[in-house]
Amino acid sequence: MRLTLIFLAVFISSFTHAAQVAIIIDDIGYRQSDEAVLTLPENITLSVLPHTPLGHSVASAAHERGHEIMVHLPMQALNGKALGPGGLTNTMGESELKKSIQSAFLSVPFAKGANNHMGSLLTQLEEPMLWVMESLKQQDLYFVDSMTTRFTKAGTTADQLGIPQLKRELFLDNDISAAALDRQFSKLITLAHNQGQIVAIAHPYPETIEFLKLNLPRLQKAGIKLVKTSELLPYRLASKERLKAEEELRL
Repeated sequence: MRLTLIFLAVFISSFTHAAQVAIIIDDIGYRQSDEAVLTLPENITLSVLPHTPLGHSVASAAHERGHEIMVHLPMQALNGKALGPGGLTNTMGESELKKSIQSAFLSVPFAKGANNHMGSLLTQLEEPMLWVMESLKQQDLYFVDSMTTRFTKAGTTADQLGIPQLKRELFLDNDISAAALDRQFSKLITLAHNQGQIVAIAHPYPETIEFLKLNLPRLQKAGIKLVKTSELLPYRLASKERLKAEEELRL
């Protein structure tokens, strides 16, 4: 056990020499202006809504430019807002829900993972989340919980099935005013230094894209590395193993 802890400490340290940030731009696929995400650096991850007019073409072009692609899976919200095509609801049975997920990934080429679009209702439900995670596991995909409710069961369900998963720790652009974007970006830098690794979500608003173009260099100046989302997974997995090993030592 002692050797295990030493190995994990060395393994984790290899990922913690510098703070790391993953930024996901999601809600991509409906507006012609969404194509502007292709002007962002390749380490920005792009999450594309399934079955949308521009989803396939943007995902293909982004992959060619080196971006990591995700599927932005629409999930039922508490407010009853329309989900659009490919939406997952609590009225679906296992077969229907899994077929919908499979179809979503077929509509978004090169996707390596998924995060939820809305989902404040569905992510609270154990059985649908189990079916979601089983679908992702079958295709060897990862999941990012957008954290649209604090009662989400997505993360714990992913852990039960051994699905590599992360969670959103910051929204950058709930307010797209220049002052608000700057506040959130400064908060991102602070959190990255305090926690080591951060996942942030933003949207393809013209204001957000222009802000990121101008301000991403601040990360490097602050000693923070911008990484693709999947690059954070090894650290998180190692961290969980370390905590598990420490817990076993206490027993």
